[in-house]
Amino acid sequence: METLHGSLADPAISSMNLLNELIDEYPRAISMAAGRPHEEFFDVGQIHQYLDSYCDHLRRDRKLSEAEVTRTLFQYGATKGVIADLVAGNLAEDEDIVAAPESVVVTVGCQEAMFLVLRALRTDENDVLLAPAPTYVGLTGAALLTDTPVRPVRSTEDGIDLDDLTHQLKLAREAGKRVRACYVTPDFANPTGTSMDLPARRRLLEIAAEHGILLLEDNAYGLFGADRLPSLKALDDAGIVVYLGSFAKTGMPGARVGYVVADQPVAGGGLLADQLSKLKGMLTVNTSPIAQAVIAGKLLRNDLSLTRANARETAIYQRNLHLTLDGLSRTLGACPGVTWNTPTGGFFITVTVPFTVDDDLLAHAARDHGVLFTPMHHFYGGKGGFNQLRLSISLLTPDLIDEGVSRLAALITGRLR
Repeated sequence: METLHGSLADPAISSMNLLNELIDEYPRAISMAAGRPHEEFFDVGQIHQYLDSYCDHLRRDRKLSEAEVTRTLFQYGATKGVIADLVAGNLAEDEDIVAAPESVVVTVGCQEAMFLVLRALRTDENDVLLAPAPTYVGLTGAALLTDTPVRPVRSTEDGIDLDDLTHQLKLAREAGKRVRACYVTPDFANPTGTSMDLPARRRLLEIAAEHGILLLEDNAYGLFGADRLPSLKALDDAGIVVYLGSFAKTGMPGARVGYVVADQPVAGGGLLADQLSKLKGMLTVNTSPIAQAVIAGKLLRNDLSLTRANARETAIYQRNLHLTLDGLSRTLGACPGVTWNTPTGGFFITVTVPFTVDDDLLAHAARDHGVLFTPMHHFYGGKGGFNQLRLSISLLTPDLIDEGVSRLAALITGRLR
């Protein structure tokens, strides 16, 4: 076929395939690239325990018959999901977010949630989205698939630059564009690892309310910090935050369960969540009830708190983060022009070097030094970040971190010489 959708030609769509290919080609390379949750506590037996807990909940708390319990797991189920009430309960418990179950749409991972929201907001060629540069490639991909232009906003070491956000809103208005929303990750952002302090969160909400735009808050990593700040949604008094949630890092990545809280009223009645549900019905019909049941069981077995459920994992991520930062200081602290940020949580660290970091360097690192990272230009849409790389600390053991940082240091010092 000669012509296909234009998104397929965009480098962002295929950027992550490169990493998968290199991992397959160099299986002995230490991967400091994959942002996957720690695997030490994975246990197949837990899947059965979680399913049993959810079925017990259906019998005991919802008073369902055995036939109804069976139907809940085996049939399609409601498009919005069968565990919206438990998701709302978890948000109240862990995030101090008050969300009515009818405002929740359970999705096939957070990726579908992003797609549904952007598809609903994009009405014509004048609609645009703002997002920090660099930004999560999944957001970039969802924007490409929905033909939503993304206008970048500068980032700082403390997250999205609010002065530049105001400037970009002005430029968009002058260009005749309508900014529908701004995507933002206030806690331990992917890829930078940066977080916003409390005054910045409040100012961001004020800016969005003043300009009449939505904030799309992605909070995949918020639980994994030494100190936790309130989410934008918890601080939102104006009803302008659409909350994008994921159980990939806190629940079980293989379940592929995410959700969106969209409690904004829409013209003609109902909530934005109702409109997203219509789109979902034509896209994935519903999210697997069995996958939802597994996540629900984990919630129920931990009194609806994923903070408690992830106490061991959070301790490991904190350990790995400090070990990696200490290793960088030990091996690269004296190297001119080499710097890195110091996140207090999450999975990622950004390293800046005085030379080009491209896919050729990544291939060289895998082949000759046995280490993998993610070149940051993938998160800039190929329009920046060519002297930065992202390290992920989540999947590794202390020994692998020590060896991985040593291999990375050998690569960097070799380039500097």
